[in-house]
Amino acid sequence: MTHRPANPDFEAVVRESFARQTFMAALGATLDAVAPGRIAIEAPFRAEHAQQNGFLHAGVLTSIADSACGYAALTLAPAGYDVLAVEFKINLLRPAVAPRFVARAEVLRAGRTLTVARADVFGLRDEGEELVAAMMSTVIARPIP
Repeated sequence: MTHRPANPDFEAVVRESFARQTFMAALGATLDAVAPGRIAIEAPFRAEHAQQNGFLHAGVLTSIADSACGYAALTLAPAGYDVLAVEFKINLLRPAVAPRFVARAEVLRAGRTLTVARADVFGLRDEGEELVAAMMSTVIARPIP
């Protein structure tokens, strides 16, 4: 799907916003790809982010998927706008066991106010990647106060 950004400076806006996300920094997450309507956010497995069985906690998977969907929407928002998630659903498809994880988000439909995006979260290993979660998200664009 080809998207046309409303703001020619969308990449700088996304990168500056991501740099202010202290929670993403706490997770060790990095912004790996920025394109119109598409974002990839990567995070490492960290023992302090594991749940009781040693898998990466669903909260981490959900957080990187949510941010990826939001930033995918932001790439298409007009200058002077910001975005917030209004709703999302995540399906946890298998235990998250890998050294690294990536959430790849894509805008499915961008409206003037609401944007629908999806993110797939993959566990990354040397031998390949495995889908561990999938998110659908609705994001609202709003003028920055």
